[in-house]
Amino acid sequence: MAPSSTPAVTIPLVCALAGNGTWLAYLLATIAVLLVALCIASFARHSSSPGSLYIYAEKVLPRWMGAVVAWSLLLAYVATGSSVIGGFYQYAALVLLRSAATPASGVFLTLVVTALSMWVAWRDVKVSARLMLWIEALSLLTILTVVVLLLARHGSGWDRSQITLQGMSGSGLRLGLVLALFSFVGFESATTLGTEARNPLTTIPRAVIQSSLLAGAIFVLCAYTEVLGFHVVGQDLGTSQAPMQTLAGVAGAPVLGTLINVGVLVSLFACTLACVTAAARVLLLMAHHGLAHGTLRNTHRRHETPGPAIVVTGIAAGLPVVVLAARGASGLDVYGWMGSLATYGFIVTYALVCVALPRYLRGHGRARPTARLLSVLAFVAMLLALVGNLYPVPEGPYGKLPYIYLVYLAAGMLSFAIAGRHQVSRS
Repeated sequence: MAPSSTPAVTIPLVCALAGNGTWLAYLLATIAVLLVALCIASFARHSSSPGSLYIYAEKVLPRWMGAVVAWSLLLAYVATGSSVIGGFYQYAALVLLRSAATPASGVFLTLVVTALSMWVAWRDVKVSARLMLWIEALSLLTILTVVVLLLARHGSGWDRSQITLQGMSGSGLRLGLVLALFSFVGFESATTLGTEARNPLTTIPRAVIQSSLLAGAIFVLCAYTEVLGFHVVGQDLGTSQAPMQTLAGVAGAPVLGTLINVGVLVSLFACTLACVTAAARVLLLMAHHGLAHGTLRNTHRRHETPGPAIVVTGIAAGLPVVVLAARGASGLDVYGWMGSLATYGFIVTYALVCVALPRYLRGHGRARPTARLLSVLAFVAMLLALVGNLYPVPEGPYGKLPYIYLVYLAAGMLSFAIAGRHQVSRS
């Protein structure tokens, strides 16, 4: 999830749309994600598999719908990886080069972070996961320190413009809500480590629910405080390139701004690593089920990691960023474009998994009216998010993203149909 990157990168983008309703966008996003998390946790209590949400849907839904989930989830993880790589080279240029990224530096930094993520994912996911969690925890602690200091100095009274949602429009809130959902995507990625986690039927459901709740609380608090801080200095949060640096100054601890920027940089690397790790395991299982080439089923003899799948997903995540960076796109543009593309895959995946829940629980003798209601509420929440993503039609590159997703999905389903015919002919 890379939660420490949200205050620095995503919240300003949401603020540019929702304004004083930024905190409300994150509150609504938290509720929607929690509904989905409860559905996913219900699956995870009965099944552990490296295929995560794909396996949950594949066990219950028609095979073609399971294929839709598989290809959508694969795109979601890969495109999220591309998105955070874009954020990485944006912040790496600010932290390391003290300037905006050039096409040459953007390409170089993209190649470095992609190669390093692939190597660590191939070498030892346990060590890499623990290291990144500690770094992420320290980064979040620094961000929350700035938030507490800022509230102590300037938060003695409620920010009325935020509480009354002054100047917020319905369309701005809707579009901001969709972007706020991107802060949460990947909260379910613990389910991809079903065969590698300790006590997976207990720890994975707990991780999924706690991730959504804890992240949601942090995001709402940070959204309110960041907007408040920029009100104090009379600047526009939606156009800030390094908001935490400004907020640290307002809080009276400017040195923390630099530390946060470094932490965000590491957080973006951690998210790149997580995306490659999760996407590779989904691709591994797709190969086992005939949805991808058989060579992608291979794992390393010593490390037991899916080496070929890691290579494919790592290249798929890094290549689009290399092309965009070479064409002069800023890291924030890449972050927004690829993140929005990933959101389509996540929303479709979440919606179909929620649809599958009632039938899955019936098969395990655990059917309850509350489970059906939960499934309906979560599906409606994802449907509304999808509508908010499509209407009104976004301008510029964002308007092309739905068509890119549909073309990708059509290619995946064509591959599924061809593979099905080959299996029939062999039988």
